[in-house]
Amino acid sequence: MHRKTLVVSLMASSLLVSLFALGDDKAKVKGMIRSRTGETLIVKSGDGNTTVVLTDDTRTKDDKGLFGLDKQYFSNVVLIPGLKVKVDGTSDDQGRVVAKTITVDGDDLETAEMIQSGLHPTAEQVAANMQTLEAHRGQLAGHEMQLSAQKDNIETNQQNIAANKQRIEQNIKDIEENTQRFIALSEYDVRGQATVNFEVGSTEISAKDQIELKELANSATRLKGYIVEVTGYADSSGDAAMNTKLSEDRAKAVVTYLMQNGEVPVRHIVAPGAMGEYGAAAPNETKAGRAENRRVEVKVLINKGIAGS
Repeated sequence: MHRKTLVVSLMASSLLVSLFALGDDKAKVKGMIRSRTGETLIVKSGDGNTTVVLTDDTRTKDDKGLFGLDKQYFSNVVLIPGLKVKVDGTSDDQGRVVAKTITVDGDDLETAEMIQSGLHPTAEQVAANMQTLEAHRGQLAGHEMQLSAQKDNIETNQQNIAANKQRIEQNIKDIEENTQRFIALSEYDVRGQATVNFEVGSTEISAKDQIELKELANSATRLKGYIVEVTGYADSSGDAAMNTKLSEDRAKAVVTYLMQNGEVPVRHIVAPGAMGEYGAAAPNETKAGRAENRRVEVKVLINKGIAGS
C-alpha cells in the first residue's frame, strides 16, 4: 500500500514539473520593429534586439474601446519597420520568440504606413516640431514674466510650465523615433522590381503584367529573407481623395495576385502603400504621361545584413 502511494506521489510530482516546464516557454517582448526579413522581425526594446518569428498561426490585432475589449484584426502585412508592437508567444531553442499574438496601435500603424509609402513629410514634420518647440519656449518665457506680475497665479503658471516641458520632451522623442524609422527603412537592397500599368479608373491587371508579376514572384521566392513592397499610384484626373483610394485598390489587386498566383506568402508582403497622384513618374498634362502615372510599383527587398552589404 505504501509503495503504491509512493508511486502515485512520484507521478504527480513529475506531472507538476512538466506543467511548470511548459509554462516557462512563454515569452513577451515590447518595442519597435527595427527590420523585417520575410517571416522574421527584429524588435528593438529596452533589453536590446529580439528576433520574432511569424507563422501562419500568428494573429495581429489592435485593442480598441474603453478597456481594449474591442479587437480589430489585421493581416501580418502591416508589420513594417517603425511600428511599435507587443508580442506574446513562446521561446524556441534558438532564443527567438515564436509569435502567437502581436498587438499594435492603430494610430502608430497609420504613421508607420505613411512612412513606408513615402508620404510622411519628415523634413516638414521636423520643422513643424521645431516651431512647436520654439513656441513652447516662448510660452515658458511668458509664464515666467507672469509669475512676477501675477503672484496669485504662480501655482497655475508653474503647472503650465511643467506641461509645456512635457510637450517639448515628447516632441523631441517623436523626432528621434521618426529618424529611427527612416534609418530602418534604408537598410534594404532592391533585388527585383516591376511596374504594373492600368487603364483609366481600372484596377484590372493586364495579361502582360500578370506574366511579369509571376516571374518576379518566382525569383523572389528563391531568395532568403525577402520582403515585397507594393506601392500604388494614380494620375491627376479626379479629386485627390478618389485618386488615393484608386491607388490603394490597385496596390491591393497586385498583392492579391502575388499571393494567389505568385504563391508569395502574406507574411513576406509589407502593407501596400497608396500614393494617389503624389509621386508622378511623368507629366500629367499629356495623355501618355497620365497613362504612365496609372501604375503600381513592386519591389523585392533584402535586408542588407542578409545580403552581406
